[in-house]
Amino acid sequence: MQVDMAKSDWVNDKCKRGKNEAPLSLSLSLSLSLFLFQSLEWISRFDRLLISCDFFSPPKSQVFFYLFPQQIQCSDKSSLFPTHTYIIIIIMSRSSCHLFLFLFLLLFSLFPFPLLARPFVLVLSQDDLKDVQNDDASPLDSDSSWDDDDFGGTHVKPDDELDPGSWRRLFEPPTTLLSPSHDTSLDSYYAAVQKIISASNNGDARLMEEAAAEIETAANADGDPHARSVLGFLYGMGMMRERNKAKAFLNHYFAAEGGNAQSKMALAYTYSRQDMHEKAVKLYAELAETAVNSFLISKDSPVIEPIRIHNGAEENKEALKKSRGEDDEDFQILEYQAQKGNAGAMYKMGLFYYFGLRGLRRDHSKALMWFLKAVDKGEPRSLELLGEIYARGAGIERNYTKALEWLSLASEHGLYSAYNGMGYLHVKGYGVEKNYTKAKEYFDKAADNEDAGGHYNLGVMYLKGIGVKRDVKIACKCFIVAANAGQPKAFYQLAKMFHTGVGLKKNLPMATALYKLVAERGPWSSLSRWALESYLKGDMGKAFLLYSRMAELGYEIAQSNAAWILDKYGERSMCMGESGACTDAERHQRAHSLWWQASEQGNEHAALLIGDAYYYGRGTVRDYERAAEAYKHAKSQSNAQAMFNLGYMHEHGQGLPFDLHLAKRYYDQALELDPAAKLPVTLALASLWVRKNYADSFLVHIIDSLPEVYPRVEEWVENVIMEEGNATILTLFVCLLTVLYLRERQRRHAIAAAGAHEPNEHVVPAAR
Repeated sequence: MQVDMAKSDWVNDKCKRGKNEAPLSLSLSLSLSLFLFQSLEWISRFDRLLISCDFFSPPKSQVFFYLFPQQIQCSDKSSLFPTHTYIIIIIMSRSSCHLFLFLFLLLFSLFPFPLLARPFVLVLSQDDLKDVQNDDASPLDSDSSWDDDDFGGTHVKPDDELDPGSWRRLFEPPTTLLSPSHDTSLDSYYAAVQKIISASNNGDARLMEEAAAEIETAANADGDPHARSVLGFLYGMGMMRERNKAKAFLNHYFAAEGGNAQSKMALAYTYSRQDMHEKAVKLYAELAETAVNSFLISKDSPVIEPIRIHNGAEENKEALKKSRGEDDEDFQILEYQAQKGNAGAMYKMGLFYYFGLRGLRRDHSKALMWFLKAVDKGEPRSLELLGEIYARGAGIERNYTKALEWLSLASEHGLYSAYNGMGYLHVKGYGVEKNYTKAKEYFDKAADNEDAGGHYNLGVMYLKGIGVKRDVKIACKCFIVAANAGQPKAFYQLAKMFHTGVGLKKNLPMATALYKLVAERGPWSSLSRWALESYLKGDMGKAFLLYSRMAELGYEIAQSNAAWILDKYGERSMCMGESGACTDAERHQRAHSLWWQASEQGNEHAALLIGDAYYYGRGTVRDYERAAEAYKHAKSQSNAQAMFNLGYMHEHGQGLPFDLHLAKRYYDQALELDPAAKLPVTLALASLWVRKNYADSFLVHIIDSLPEVYPRVEEWVENVIMEEGNATILTLFVCLLTVLYLRERQRRHAIAAAGAHEPNEHVVPAAR
């Protein structure tokens, strides 16, 4: 479901012509009506909400809701669908803010929220829509961050060039032979990285130490920035080196200076965690620009977010089932249909290989083959992707003339997003002469047909004054319309506006958050595909290494995945510590650190586990007060387990004041959120009743001793009963008793049946 205010006629008209604002009664009542009427459907999908509202007094307001899918996968029928991750953009006035917040929070409190939703709520006030004079004094001209091409795709480069030092060569070997003149210094770097991967997968401490020494030599002696990046990763994780955040930061800093994009991501994330937004925003801006240049020029690229391999404490089997690549049964059925000549199946095969969907490795050559076959069968959707392939030279030599031909054919078949590619080629003069008037006509056609890319490209033209009179206000409104429709490039432009103060009031924290959102879609996100592929193959060590590398870059899902592998698989995770395989303490400490980072980014399950770590002293010093803080954080995201834990701590006065009334309130709330908690809540309420009515009695002492007795009983069962020999004997004994019981039961039934058929000798004959 989408509440798409971008489709309102007055909004589109405002974007294209910059006039006729809607009155407050229309915009506000329409927006709130849609929101309240449909909130029952979508509000329960959120688990975290961040609202900030600036109060002001302008007579008019605009309210936009944007639901942004952060992940696209394929259903069992191989179609694309968005998961429950959304962003909302809201612009409101003071008069509506109190009413909105009251109704929103009222509805919001009625529904439980799932674990995996990751909403981001952006509230803009009229103060943010800064008045801008469209003259030559605009900071647009003086700020260097606007010098790049804002249409995206300007300097189309392979992923290896966009992400130098990437491990792609090891996981996705090139199909063509390397040039004899290629840089041989990278050969030794990749050889060392290959040793690290192999050592992590096999738990080979000697090989890991050898690889770490080679990386350190390349970093310190040769000054290789990519080796410095890996060395920073080793110091940050404490792998064959003493865990040292200072040395990790220093190595990432010099690696970033040398052009390593992943170290830039790591530095930006480090700065943002410390609220150093001035430094973080510069790095994220550069990375977001790289990500935007990797997007398609016509239609929107699907958003492929890392898969969460767990659902709380259990494996996320449903998501993993759809990510098994060529081994997936549904994919094999689709491939069979394509081979039999099904045009739709051919198109989907090309789509999967082009974007690397459903756990497949990206293969542009196979994508090109399937798209061409689909076109021969009359599938029009392949026309636009063929235009993209020729424009980018993906799997084939770049040819802008052919790209324009394919895009023109696509537009003739009603694929209006193809007009964006045609307009882009005319703006850049690729394959045709530069013609801004013609480009604007194409963008207008796309926008008239409600294509988000059309609104975005029009916004760029108004922002930079390309073929039209520059008007930053209209550009801003166009970007908001495009953002409401899910155009990721529009978020990049909004981030730049917050960053530079052009069109929107300068707001570095907001700019950092939006830049990060876009930057995480860059080519370095391929780490998640390789990690998932390794996990599905059972290579836990390799999967943990890749998720750990990605966690360092600030990906919340990778942080929780890496921590979950440590907790779930223990020694099988092949975790490498400072001097060999991780000890139990090192595993607990590393998992604690990863869960903590994930909790900072809104993962409620991570916050719950952090609370458990402090409560039980796992990997850290036992601290009931910090445990209570972590549980409160998870409780704020409506976690039933956290509420139960808070009730228990109030009942026993651990880290929280002794308060039986608050304890009962938390227990009741846990049951309201999760009916499955009925048994533990019932037992806890019974304990409260005993404690209240029989304080300091023998029963209370028994209840208080249970937490100490239970671990001993559990240990006895595990060490004595479940010991292999004892367990076998016990099982045989139980089977023997069962057989004897069944035979005795059968004998008694036989005797009873025989007795029912025997004549009764004591019955007196009836009188005649």
